Amino acid sequence: MRNPSEGGIKLGLLAVLWWGLAAAAAGEMVMIPAGSFVMGSDKVDSENKAKEYGSVKPWYSDEHPRRQLALPAFWLDKFEVTNAEYREFVIANNYWVPEEWKNNGYLLSPEVLAVADLATLRRLGDEIFRLDANVEAMDEKALLAAINAQQRRRDKLPVTGVNWFNANDYCRWAGKRLPTEAEWEKAARGPDGREYPWGDQWDRSRLNANGGEDWEFGPAPVGSYPRGASPYGVMDMAGNVMEWVRDWYQAYPGGDAQSEAFGTQYKVLRGGGWGGVGHYAIPQFYRSAYRLNMRPGAAYADIGFRCAKDVGAAGH
Repeated sequence: MRNPSEGGIKLGLLAVLWWGLAAAAAGEMVMIPAGSFVMGSDKVDSENKAKEYGSVKPWYSDEHPRRQLALPAFWLDKFEVTNAEYREFVIANNYWVPEEWKNNGYLLSPEVLAVADLATLRRLGDEIFRLDANVEAMDEKALLAAINAQQRRRDKLPVTGVNWFNANDYCRWAGKRLPTEAEWEKAARGPDGREYPWGDQWDRSRLNANGGEDWEFGPAPVGSYPRGASPYGVMDMAGNVMEWVRDWYQAYPGGDAQSEAFGTQYKVLRGGGWGGVGHYAIPQFYRSAYRLNMRPGAAYADIGFRCAKDVGAAGH
């Protein structure tokens, strides 16, 4: 199902123009083995920290109870889906794209830029690409090189500004699917129920969760924090972008949480974001058991996704 009203702008004629680069290869996947793992938690916000930090949703209660859950083996993308990968999907399907691409120039291919006159290139370099240079002193060749270099730096960033419908459509096109909450959490926590993908102790150096201060565009290129990998080698499962999963936001079986949000109006996001839309960069939001719920049509600058696949499916 497409959701064009919230998914961005249509690529239109630009979809038929090639970018001059080979198509992005299918994302590398990691096999998560069959077996049991610890899902959820029994933590309690006894100090009422949620209220202190202005959190609307109570902390921990929707993670109850901590339990052992067994899953069959499955494949999961090692990295979050990138701009370059999503662009291939957009071009192949004449699909709606993130609104941000209209604003940052990522829609403009080298073929389009090559026919622009010098005045237009200078305006684009200043207003759209915001080149850190004196564009008035640059000739056409220098401007094209600088703009192309910036485009390539965006290729490895996780795609953002995509809603649940967009993410679901991409995964289906790629012969995959969105992971379930349980699959996502197992891949992040491993079989031993760790708090964060790397272990039980918070370590700010292992993830991108600083409001984007360390990176040119806010999100980091995928895989930039290898020391933050999960026990199975999956990257960026804490920080960088929050990730859509397949499930509706529901109470866990046997849980004691009550919420008007439970049901079929909100989808679940996992993983914590880089902090681009006001989220606190505190450990709570980057725990592997933490659940965030949003309407499936929501699209923000720190929301992305990755895909999963059943073992035995074509391609693996």
